[in-house]
Order: sequence, then structure tokens, then C-alpha cells
Amino acid sequence: MHKFTVTIRQHFEADTAEEAALLMYQELTKAPAPLDYSVADETGTATELTLDREEADEFASLDHTADPGNW
Repeated sequence: MHKFTVTIRQHFEADTAEEAALLMYQELTKAPAPLDYSVADETGTATELTLDREEADEFASLDHTADPGNW
């Protein structure tokens, strides 16, 4: 299994880093999950991704803990 760092690509205008983080938190509690991400692997190689909402929602609805690859 590989490790990835997933970062949400969202831009906010704020006076401080904490305020920007709070605005992101507020956005996550009120709106659908974001679709734009930056994903970096163990070597630091980053990939920019935009997910398809329909496919992402379908993936999220499945129980992936039943996947033998997770055992």
C-alpha cells in the first residue's frame, strides 16, 4: 500500500492562515465536497486531479472496507 498526501485546491481571501482554514472548514460543512485536489506520492511527485462528481459520489457510497486488498 502506498502513502499519498491529498490537498484540497481551494482559494480564500483572508487576513490570516487561521481565518483561511476556518473559511475552508465552513465551506466543507455547507457545500458538497470539493472536486479539485493535488495528490503527492511518497517521492513528492504531485498530480493535479479534478474528480467527476457522479463517479466520486458513487465511490463514496460503497463500503471499500470489504475489499480484500484492505485486509
